[in-house]
Amino acid sequence: MQEKKARKKRKLGSYPFASVVFSITVALLVLGLFGWMVLHSSRLGNRIQESIEIQIYLNKELSRTDINKIHSVISTKPYTLVKETPQVELITKEEAAEQFIRDTGEDFKNFLGDNPLRDLLAVKIVADYQPLDSLTKIKNEIEAIRGVFEVDYEESLVDSINTNLARIGVILVGIAIFSLLVVTILINNTIKLALFSQRFLIRSMQLVGATSAFIRRPFLFRSIFYGFLAGLFASALLYGFTMYLNTLIEGLAELQDMRGFVILFGLMTIMGIVVGYFSSLRAIRKYLKMSLDELY
Repeated sequence: MQEKKARKKRKLGSYPFASVVFSITVALLVLGLFGWMVLHSSRLGNRIQESIEIQIYLNKELSRTDINKIHSVISTKPYTLVKETPQVELITKEEAAEQFIRDTGEDFKNFLGDNPLRDLLAVKIVADYQPLDSLTKIKNEIEAIRGVFEVDYEESLVDSINTNLARIGVILVGIAIFSLLVVTILINNTIKLALFSQRFLIRSMQLVGATSAFIRRPFLFRSIFYGFLAGLFASALLYGFTMYLNTLIEGLAELQDMRGFVILFGLMTIMGIVVGYFSSLRAIRKYLKMSLDELY
């Protein structure tokens, strides 16, 4: 029995399974959590941008047919947000007056004798068209449509949102690079420590005439397998964490895109395989070149 255990310990490429997979899983989970935050912040940023709308004030005395024509034209534009239907809402001057009265408690029609408000179309814009120069072009294009009196939007609000989202994007990219570096170092050190116990076996194989490729092969195959398993475990943990948070935070599921999660899980698994492979390759090359004194 003891001889059998000894042979198992000396088997080429058989470095610790549980500790290596656990360490790589934790490292990938840290990276996955950051990716999780990026996905949600990106969707949240899009939601904020998609809530911005422009107001198209129409000329007075337009017929319902003319208003519907303008509505149809705007609905087919590429910058108009579509969620099942184009996000173009007609607010008549009567509806606007009723809303004003509800908000202020004052009926201006009693002393003006008329409703000075105009019919308007509230249009939500696709996020890609929300830089100020694009909005300016959209405004000029719409104002050229017959029957349109004026186009208005909160320029300062749009500029503030775009600026803040750009700053957040820069910060996230910086954190992403740092996280990737840290995860790579953690996985590399984990593999390096695991292979440390195999250094004398590597030397023994060299002494009996084994080629470098023959010695590397079982280590590299095992590192790929460990990286793949760690990626699956980290993905499963992250998915379970997400489902748990969905039960606690209302509306969180609306910010999630399954395609984005599949890509994230795939990248985590590929990361585990690639970093594990090259970390093993680097460590084995090091031990193959070391002298016996250096091994001790």
